[in-house]
Formats: sequence, C-alpha cells, structure tokens
Amino acid sequence: MYQRILSDLTGRIARGDLSPGQMLPSETVIGAEYGASQGTARKALSLLEARGILERRQGRGTFVAVSTDESALFHFFRLRDAQGDLVTPILERQSVTRRAATAAEAALEAGEVYEIDRLRRIGGRLAAREIVTVAAPRFPGLGERETPANALYPFYQRAYGVAILTASETLAPAVSTAGQAGLDVAAGDPLLVIRRTAADVAGVVTELRHCTYAMDGLSYAVDLR
Repeated sequence: MYQRILSDLTGRIARGDLSPGQMLPSETVIGAEYGASQGTARKALSLLEARGILERRQGRGTFVAVSTDESALFHFFRLRDAQGDLVTPILERQSVTRRAATAAEAALEAGEVYEIDRLRRIGGRLAAREIVTVAAPRFPGLGERETPANALYPFYQRAYGVAILTASETLAPAVSTAGQAGLDVAAGDPLLVIRRTAADVAGVVTELRHCTYAMDGLSYAVDLR
C-alpha cells in the first residue's frame, strides 16, 4: 500500500497536479484517501523525502520540494578548488538553438531539441563549456525565454514544472589544444569531459549534457554512501 501511495504521489508531482512548494495534506488525510493507516502514509512520505521529492518543514508540514540555485549546485555540481571548497561557475555567455535531434539524443524521445551552449567562468577564467539538450516539445518557447545565469534545474522547475531528480555521469580525462572550446587553456592543459543524463521525478530522461572543464587547480569530488 505504501508503494501505491508513493507511486501515485510521484505521478501527481510529475504531471504538475502537485506543484513545487505546495503543501500536502496531513498523513492522516493521505492515509484516509487511500484507505491506509497513518503509519503507511508516513512511510511513503518519508521515502519521498529521502529521494528529495518532498521536504518537511518543522512545525509547518510536508511540501513538494523546490529546487533553488544553491540546492542544484550542491547536488549536481562537483568541482572543488585546491582547498576542497565548492566552486561556483558564473555564466559568461550562452546561445539557445532549436534543431533536429540526432541519433545520440534518442533518449529524449523528441524529433527536435533545444541546444543550450554555455560558456562559464570559474575562479575568474573561462573554464567550463556546457552543451545542454532538452526535448523541444517539453520546453516550448525555451529559445525566447531568458534563462538564468547559473543553475538550469531551478529554471526548469519554475518555468515548466519539470523537476530534475537524478543524474548519471560518465567522466573521462582529456588534454587540451590551445583555445579549445573557447576556454582559457594552453595546449596540454588537463581537461575533464563529463557526459550527463538527467531524469525527472518520474524517471523520464529530461536532459543530456556534455561538459568540458579546465581542471588546472580543480578536482572532482563525490561522497559515496
């Protein structure tokens, strides 16, 4: 029964029936809605909280989680400086283009995609190039919208009700050529190439991302549990 509650609430959030920041009914009310006990409802809500879909606010209740620039950076950006501190990439410039999807973008299940090409500074130098693709039908008018300076995921949620929950990445080292990808690098400088596939709360592939980072003085850090 708790799995049924969990699945149904996840679906309602993915469809937008429950919007970011919206407060859910009490555990008692949710349990009654499904003909289940309060404890069963509490178990489902706790699992959704653990997955980052819901958030509990002390003394106020349970809410659909809202993605912020800070939370998105913390969860999905892993570069650290020499002291181990999280670095913040700052957008230098970007372009948005609508084009036909390629075979490599089949996971987005769309004939056309928006490609967002972003060049960003880290520590004062041009150190990040990101090519982001999303399904055009799911993000109508994206090319005409003003996208945010840093984190895209809060923008997806605010503008389109699309919440990114999970991402898988593959990492590969590389060596730069002079001026590669518009970055402030010299020939032979270390690069890190990251390919990311991100999915929403329903597990639907929502974004593909190809990132190239100049890694001199930086490291990629991840906590394993």
